[in-house]
Amino acid sequence: MESNVVRESSAEVARDPRRWWILGVLCLSLLVLMIDGTVLNLAIPSLIRELGASPSDVQWILDAYVLVFAGLLLTAGALSDRFGRRRMLITGLALFGAASLVAVLSTEPWQVIASRAAMGVGAAVLMPSTLSILMTTFAEDERRKAMAGWSTVSMVGIVLGPTLGGLLLQHFWWGSVFLINIPVAIIAIVATVALMPETYGQQRPVDLVGVALSIVALTATVYVIIEREWNIPVIALAIAAAAGFAYWEHRSPNPMLPLGVFRNRDFTGTCLTLLLMVFGMGAVLLMLTQYLQFVLGYGPMAAGLALLPYAVAAAVCNGLGATLGKKLSNKTLIVSGLLVMAAAFAVLANAGGYPWVLASMLIMGIGGGLAGPAAYAAIMGAIPLEHAGVGSAMNDTLQQVGQAISIAVLGSVLAGQFTAHMPADLPPAAHDNIGTALQLGFADAAGTAYTTAMSVGSWISATFATAAALLGLVLLRTRKPDQPQQAEAPSAA
Repeated sequence: MESNVVRESSAEVARDPRRWWILGVLCLSLLVLMIDGTVLNLAIPSLIRELGASPSDVQWILDAYVLVFAGLLLTAGALSDRFGRRRMLITGLALFGAASLVAVLSTEPWQVIASRAAMGVGAAVLMPSTLSILMTTFAEDERRKAMAGWSTVSMVGIVLGPTLGGLLLQHFWWGSVFLINIPVAIIAIVATVALMPETYGQQRPVDLVGVALSIVALTATVYVIIEREWNIPVIALAIAAAAGFAYWEHRSPNPMLPLGVFRNRDFTGTCLTLLLMVFGMGAVLLMLTQYLQFVLGYGPMAAGLALLPYAVAAAVCNGLGATLGKKLSNKTLIVSGLLVMAAAFAVLANAGGYPWVLASMLIMGIGGGLAGPAAYAAIMGAIPLEHAGVGSAMNDTLQQVGQAISIAVLGSVLAGQFTAHMPADLPPAAHDNIGTALQLGFADAAGTAYTTAMSVGSWISATFATAAALLGLVLLRTRKPDQPQQAEAPSAA
């Protein structure tokens, strides 16, 4: 089996004649994760009605997945470098599919919560391998095009979730949103076994202390974010674990996350820029799905279809970004794309109906297509191939944390602004949320208040997109496309 094993260094990888088929399998694996991340929101009313789930149950059904997923990403990425990326991809797919089957068969809310946590484990094991295998499969001159495909699937999956969810729930029961994961996982496993060679990174002992500290730090951090409370003990735990992790990784001869990568200005600058970018973008679906359904009166299926132009624009413009990447630097594409995204949010802030939403989504797709692939290329290009797994996991962790912060902060802003702009003489219950206000018959006031709240949230997102562009302008270095950055092997210290 040695002929089916690749151990790479930072040198150029050989071209695999099956590489585009392999990319298809990686995109299929990624697609099921992206869809699953958004499809469940539409099933919440069915879960409450058919399983008797309480509001607390629903919160944990959503949060259990995010907590476990974000908490294990760095660990899973490091382990994929050590034990094999194909092996971790297959393991993640199997866990995700099996947990989805348990969710389908669940008859109690606690069973759904447990299965969602298990799905989070599978997702964390699977996700970093998709990008790290891409890095080790494609040569330098084709990676940007492959990353554009990977990024497109990520964006399309997020938008496709509500559309597919609306279609399934219109005809089937709540478990159908989990049932679709099972055949996709089986197909992806078979294709992975048939097509992919195994690849390994640097063979080092497992950093058990680093693993434990990273899990505690990330899980505690995400818990504080999604709970939206100043839980002092958990905050203290997150800070202590993060500080302990940084100290241990600095001193360890075999660190899980070699801190030397942060000496690379392109890596650190792109990480910070990406975090701000995701913060601005993370809550856009939260705003739009409510606006389309509650303010414009669209049904779940119609609302999902109304979001598809964003996916189409992102798909087209990711290809454009990959083409421009052969002529323009990552810095130019990232900064330009972020400024375009800021303009898209400015359009959304003035929304007065679906044409405004459509225009903002098309502009947003252009910006994301320019910035996204360039940002991924900059992060992964700054890391030696032997650390591709942990580099991919860092990228995924930034996006998960940034999105969690975005939903928590902008969700609170939306709720606060809605309450503040509802007429004071209406019943107190009408001030709680737009759904209750509509049930009480205050559609005009609720629509106006939510539109104002979305405008405030959009201006905040535009501000963060602009801040991310300025940060990229200052921190990132301009490199010619034919001048790839040299990813130096990071030292332990």
